[in-house]
Amino acid sequence: MQSSLVRCQLGNLIPPKIATPKLVSAGSGEGLAPLVNFYSRLPKGPAPNLAGGLKAKYFNGKNASAAPAVWVILGLFTVGYTIDYQMHLSE
Repeated sequence: MQSSLVRCQLGNLIPPKIATPKLVSAGSGEGLAPLVNFYSRLPKGPAPNLAGGLKAKYFNGKNASAAPAVWVILGLFTVGYTIDYQMHLSE
């Protein structure tokens, strides 16, 4: 049961089963064309640097602003107030 649970959780990480044992043991490399095609379409080289993200966009540089932080605080306040109000009505 544990192996099926792990297999289910890792199902999205494992590439599709293109190379079957029949194709691999056939002796010719013709059957591996779908596998080679799949891996040749994957991006090559190092992953792009995404370290800047929202901080680089909103909090650094000449357009620096605290507006996103203010909106997050107001949004959390609104959600909290709405939940508190709904709980008050249910009493």
